[in-house]
Amino acid sequence: MPVFRFSKVKLPLQNANNLLKTKQTMSRLQRLPKLVYTNFSTCYRHWNYIIFIVLLISFSCENKQDKLPAGDLDNGGLIIPGGFEALVVIDSAGPTRHITVNDNGDIYAKLRFSRDKKGGTIGMRDLNGDGKADSVVRFGDYESVGGSAVGVTIHNGYLYTSTVTQVLRNKLSPGELVPSSKTEVILTDTHPNVARNWHTTKPAAFDGKGNMYIPFGSPSDAGQDIEIYGPTGTPEGKGLDPSPEREMNAGVWKFDANKEGQFQSDGIKYATGLRSIVGMTWSPLDDQLYGVVNGIDNFHTLYPKLYSSWQAAVLPSEKLVKITEGADFGWPYAYYDHLQEKNVLSPGYGGDGKIIGRAADFDNPVVGFPGHWAPMDLHFYQGNQFPERDKKGVFVAFHGSTDRSPYPQAGFIVCFVPLDNGIAGDWEVFADGFAGVDTVENTGDAKYRPMGLAEGPDGSLYISDSNKGKIWRVMYKGNKKEFGEKQLDEMNQLTTNKTYIKTPVEGVDNLDKGSLLEGGILYNTYCATCHQRNGQGDNNRFPPLAQSERVVGDPEILVESILNGIQGEITVRGKTFNGYMPPHANILDDLAVASITTYIRSRWGNKASAITPSEVTKIRAKVVK
Repeated sequence: MPVFRFSKVKLPLQNANNLLKTKQTMSRLQRLPKLVYTNFSTCYRHWNYIIFIVLLISFSCENKQDKLPAGDLDNGGLIIPGGFEALVVIDSAGPTRHITVNDNGDIYAKLRFSRDKKGGTIGMRDLNGDGKADSVVRFGDYESVGGSAVGVTIHNGYLYTSTVTQVLRNKLSPGELVPSSKTEVILTDTHPNVARNWHTTKPAAFDGKGNMYIPFGSPSDAGQDIEIYGPTGTPEGKGLDPSPEREMNAGVWKFDANKEGQFQSDGIKYATGLRSIVGMTWSPLDDQLYGVVNGIDNFHTLYPKLYSSWQAAVLPSEKLVKITEGADFGWPYAYYDHLQEKNVLSPGYGGDGKIIGRAADFDNPVVGFPGHWAPMDLHFYQGNQFPERDKKGVFVAFHGSTDRSPYPQAGFIVCFVPLDNGIAGDWEVFADGFAGVDTVENTGDAKYRPMGLAEGPDGSLYISDSNKGKIWRVMYKGNKKEFGEKQLDEMNQLTTNKTYIKTPVEGVDNLDKGSLLEGGILYNTYCATCHQRNGQGDNNRFPPLAQSERVVGDPEILVESILNGIQGEITVRGKTFNGYMPPHANILDDLAVASITTYIRSRWGNKASAITPSEVTKIRAKVVK
């Protein structure tokens, strides 16, 4: 192949031809003087014009900010640092989870679930260069069961997608938005608890050496006997010791990224002690695997003598972890406390919030975030559009909490964690404004919930929302050399006092202040963590109680649900839910159940009769085993 020679630099003629064919280069050429443009094909074929070619390459690689589309006047409702702009790519794609962006700018989003045979993945393309999605297509010849499947990423020309039970891939061909290739089944999860385990998310990460890493979440909350008591545990909250879940769950397994038909037994257990990983990726900073981990719940409900409602709202920490081979992060025996900055013994294994014991033997996270913020995705920025400091850290998207009541729900932001040789600095709020309100009393009050992160070929950062499927594109148009403390201080002033960001003040920020009837107090203690204080549920796993046929109908249905809990799918107001409700028969007496039932049946537009303790007694004798 002929090559251009200039000093010691060699440019293959084929690469020069490819350069001329790219959309970006052609758009640049159209701005050159007409004489040069019309005679370019003649010029570049002569060796004498190598200088012209070098200048052209330099011209096409200059600052690309002038090619970025205009941001929305209000930045799509986002609060972002100075110099950044944002636009809404699509306003309502449907309840999306993770997203990924192809080299040509096509966006792919994984839907929460798909049962209508229209496909569980969405492909989006900008046809006119304004940054908005003009072509939107649903596809995917699979059925996505449940609401936690998140995985979608592009690796080595393949689109990898995940359901609750499988990891799939399709070869992407140039020009295609929807892949026409055969769907390959790379991994199938046959665990007996997979159908009722909402921690079964399978984001795929790749190390560049032909290996794929997949987390297998824990079916239980804190290592209790799920076969007898369900995911949230025994009345005493005691965990099994040793925990059988650590054998085939609560860890990360390594697989062959290119081999079809694999099962968990084909993989190698890479790390353990990780309850629920929803976001995982390989870091270009230190060539290591990183993930974000959701911590356990129900501290005050299960251990009211050990943990106050305030402690249960802020603990245990959510974690950013570096996952090295053989690492053990301690679940369910230990949890991380970011307030004390150390691992402590879990209460289900003899801990009281202070005892360390065997917790000292486990690996520490890179960062401990506030409890229940629900980190969903992470991204190591590699582009050249953002300030250089953004290439020395990681972005994390927080979905927002559901179980911090009676304190405000929290999270609902995208943050940036600076990293220096694997050591984290103080995390910073990068994008705010998703919640739409200052105090999120109920999770459903939040207008949008950040979910997925992805980087475009030009270095733009994309953020997805799981409520409506809104997707933002964040761009930097300021002076990269001037970005620094001034912009960070301005962001801090705008966000630091938000109730969903700051650490709540014990007692002062308690939303239960004032006089409430016993039923309301008990509801907010035991029920609002899932069904929310407004009775509307979380629009995901937990159904609404407001105007629910299960609430205002036969009272035995509601009483039995409180006593025995619910496991499996139920339909409320025409929508299917598959969350888990723990039994309260051994926690609440008949008067307490009657008070809660009466409260629920008389709130949020419900107009059903009250229930007496004697009626609960009769129902308990009939339904509790």
